Amino acid sequence: MVKLRHALVVRGGWEGHEPVAATDLFLPYLAEQGFSLTVEDSPAPYADPDLMAGVDLVVQCFTMGTITREQSTGLSQAVAAGTGFAGWHGGVVDSFRAEPDYLHLTGGQFACHPEAGGETFVPHRIEITGHDHPITKGIADFDLVTEQYWVLTDPYNTVLATTTHAAQGPWSRPVTVPAVWVREWGEGRVFVATPGHDLATLEHDSVRTLIERGLAWASR
Repeated sequence: MVKLRHALVVRGGWEGHEPVAATDLFLPYLAEQGFSLTVEDSPAPYADPDLMAGVDLVVQCFTMGTITREQSTGLSQAVAAGTGFAGWHGGVVDSFRAEPDYLHLTGGQFACHPEAGGETFVPHRIEITGHDHPITKGIADFDLVTEQYWVLTDPYNTVLATTTHAAQGPWSRPVTVPAVWVREWGEGRVFVATPGHDLATLEHDSVRTLIERGLAWASR
């Protein structure tokens, strides 16, 4: 008998990102890909080394919130040992802001919505840069009208797509930031997509394809 891979889905935090509905959107895909599923509403499982040793993929949608040092260390160690870690938007890059080890693992942090006037849903383009990567291969640049994240990232990331914020306010030129990236973490892999504020964005064909491919790529 073929052993199923195990996906741990951790969801919760700020309800504005619809963590239950957003993750429910991808559960059928994971089941079709041969994963058994465990769904939790806190990062507590990250601190259980026996449980995490059997997890092939962590899908996280947990905006803001808090994480203990033991939980953050457990997650990082599991990924280093081969567990995949994947997520989108605030559920992964606006999580656990006060924990440096978590920020180190993800390679990026939401900083702000810089748009003048306080309007966070803005027209913008996602530009594919990693044309030969299995996550982005065959996907063309595409346009969205949703939140455009300004993120702070580190150079260890392999950037697969970017987005450019128009010059505005106190800054005199456009600023391009990563929108989709991956990173190798020991024996494991990390996938991050910044689009994904709501179900309408997640159901966009290109966004959904990127995330589904990202989940598959990150998994052990």
